[in-house]
Amino acid sequence: MTGVTHGRARCIMVQGTGSHTGKSVMAAALCRIFAQDGWRVAPFKSQNMSLNSYVTPQGGEMGRAQVLQAQAAGTEPHTDMNPILLKPASDEMAQVILNGRPVRHMAAGEYHLLKLEFLPAALEALERLRATYDIVVMEGAGSPAEINLADRDIANMRVARAAGAPVILVGDIDRGGVFAALVGTLELLEPEERDLVAGFIINKFRGSLELLGGGLEFLEERTGKPVLGVVPYIRDLGLEEEDTVNLEELRSAAAGKDAAQALDIAVLHLPHISNATDFDPLAREPGVGLRFVSGPARLGIPDAVILPGCKSTVADLDYLRENGLAAQVVRLAHLGVPVIGICGGYQMLGERIEDPGSVESCRRETEGLGLLPVTTVLGGGKSTHRVRAVVERAVPFMGLEPSAAALAGYEIHMGDTRGGSRPPLLITERDGVEANIPDGAHHDRLPVFGCYLHGLFENRPLMEAFLNQLRRRRGLPEMHLERDWLEWREGHLDRLAVVVRRSLDIPLIYSLLGR
Repeated sequence: MTGVTHGRARCIMVQGTGSHTGKSVMAAALCRIFAQDGWRVAPFKSQNMSLNSYVTPQGGEMGRAQVLQAQAAGTEPHTDMNPILLKPASDEMAQVILNGRPVRHMAAGEYHLLKLEFLPAALEALERLRATYDIVVMEGAGSPAEINLADRDIANMRVARAAGAPVILVGDIDRGGVFAALVGTLELLEPEERDLVAGFIINKFRGSLELLGGGLEFLEERTGKPVLGVVPYIRDLGLEEEDTVNLEELRSAAAGKDAAQALDIAVLHLPHISNATDFDPLAREPGVGLRFVSGPARLGIPDAVILPGCKSTVADLDYLRENGLAAQVVRLAHLGVPVIGICGGYQMLGERIEDPGSVESCRRETEGLGLLPVTTVLGGGKSTHRVRAVVERAVPFMGLEPSAAALAGYEIHMGDTRGGSRPPLLITERDGVEANIPDGAHHDRLPVFGCYLHGLFENRPLMEAFLNQLRRRRGLPEMHLERDWLEWREGHLDRLAVVVRRSLDIPLIYSLLGR
């Protein structure tokens, strides 16, 4: 099948009976299948709520779920694929990102009243995709049957209707109650919305298909809609589901590793943790046990501690102090345990955080953990850049040496961090433009390091050097990382496509697209 554009791209939309039914992964699978068949494919989700974000080559910010789908489609991520991104800063407040740029922070009620005003921008982004690609795989948010939100819906049926997209409804049978969820969702839709639903996918099934026979027949007879397929529960898929990292899956993976041979790396599970995808390469490495820790009793004495990025640095630093984790981190650093801070975690490790414009709190100054000789001043614009950096100063416990290969990563942060006479990193390129910007800091006596670079561990030479430093401390033999993280992800996307292609009626799905 050859991908040839005839006017605007055809659209198909994946919705779910609720959150975490597998919409994102199913959309990624369809992107991969269509791309394998020769079509030019783009993902699209008008509105995403996530603290896991990514920076495009143009310096725009978008949700990681659509990045994964773009990678599945073999195309470069662009903010048109996720024009509206909401980044929660608290239970009631979120930063609104429009077309990759921050608009402002809004309370939930305020955004709900205003969000229809953002719909035209989302539809314009969709039209730009339709002018460039052959097929657009759209993803809904939550459930289309949220009757309390339906009047201002900009993520589900209103968008499907505007695009003329048939809707595939996904239900998660692993949670139980899938038939009630599918039938109930249809019952709560308006008649014209019900007509948009072209069929169902039963997702995450364990067991023999013979057990489903009667249920599938009932579902088709009751609704008049076909079951497009039953997708099995895919173990160790290792791809982000919905808009978050599956931390429970990572905990299980860590628990299953040989403790005598696996390094123990603890990531602090902050209330507003962001870009936890930074640690996927570590979590999936056979010689590493990565665990997310939210309390001091579970921290113990790991081989290394990581303070991740976060959306609310001051609030999360208060959280660490209140539950005792802050004191534990300082104690471990003085015991010689490596402590690494990325982005917000880097800011926390400094001497203080100044907030003269009340960007995050009413306090003008907050004391940091005092493990790095830097001060952060919150304010100004948000830095979102794709970057390349070189190592200027050695940080032996991190495996960072001036002779090391250049590092690729991205910045997403508010504020400016200064101090430390010899920053270890130098950003030499931002968004494809030559730069000369120092970044990061390390303690002159303790094994403490921090920087703003997300995606640090996707650089295989750095990750290998870092892990071997930890292994030497444990008296373990050095390891050579045989697999590249990007190659690993590509292999798992291919595996996902094989399973889904085998499970679904792909010719019928193509007929829905008019292909």
